[in-house]
Amino acid sequence: MARFGKVLTAMVTPFGEDGSLDLDTAALLAKWLTDNGSDGLVIAGTTGEAPTLTHDEQIELIGTVVSAVDVPVVAGAGSNDTAAAVELTERASEVGASGILSVAPYYNRPSQAGMAKHFSTVAAATDLPVLIYDIPVRTGRKVDTATLLELAHGVANIVGIKDAAGDPAETAQLIARAPDDFEVYSGDDSLTLPLLAVGAVGVIGVATHWTGAEHAEMISAFEAGDVAAARRINADLQPSFDYETGLAAPNPIPAKAMMRLIGLPVGRCRPPLDVEPDGLIEAAAAVLAGTRHGADG
Repeated sequence: MARFGKVLTAMVTPFGEDGSLDLDTAALLAKWLTDNGSDGLVIAGTTGEAPTLTHDEQIELIGTVVSAVDVPVVAGAGSNDTAAAVELTERASEVGASGILSVAPYYNRPSQAGMAKHFSTVAAATDLPVLIYDIPVRTGRKVDTATLLELAHGVANIVGIKDAAGDPAETAQLIARAPDDFEVYSGDDSLTLPLLAVGAVGVIGVATHWTGAEHAEMISAFEAGDVAAARRINADLQPSFDYETGLAAPNPIPAKAMMRLIGLPVGRCRPPLDVEPDGLIEAAAAVLAGTRHGADG
């Protein structure tokens, strides 16, 4: 069994009409997600708009969700400033997080040695298990497989990775050479099934906001050896994958529109992601109609 569960949702952060943090809706949304297929939640990650949250808001949000649900809560606590990442990691640990998600330092683009030191320093700040978040399309720098292996073998509480690097063949190399208990989570919804094929244990998803049950069924089918069924479910999920991000509506703009359509008042994103393209709700409705939630009315 995967340490944090097989289907984790990288939860959007609800805001009020004035842009303030809406903790009541955060608790409501967290409960709804766990009732609809999520084994665990990732809070204050990319989808949670961490770049526009203050550190105090991040910790308030994490603590609220921890109190609201009985599933693992992995806290986004990364930064491109090692000292800030350490502070967030310590504070997230204190409010009851089950684990830490630490993104590769972005914008300043450190060397591989610099990233190894960064992650080791963060891990030393907590007794919690730490997942590295590798998403070079956003950070500007890939965490090399050699660096990941150094950390996986050398730092006891670095236990896995959220893999959004988009290279299943390279991920297969990582899994083959990492410790047996090192866990890979797909960080790209459209690559979850390919990553399962090379040894990933689950997904930290965005479309899982509205397709958590379908993702759980796909993973279960694959693990049971029913690859044909897993492929059918994955094919049915393609419209959700196409919808969830794009140049006109980057993640998490579409996810928030979908949640509002379903009836969860998560509000809009904070600037600079507060501009929604025309037709987004109509696109969400078309996607939802093809899912279990749409079929249920």
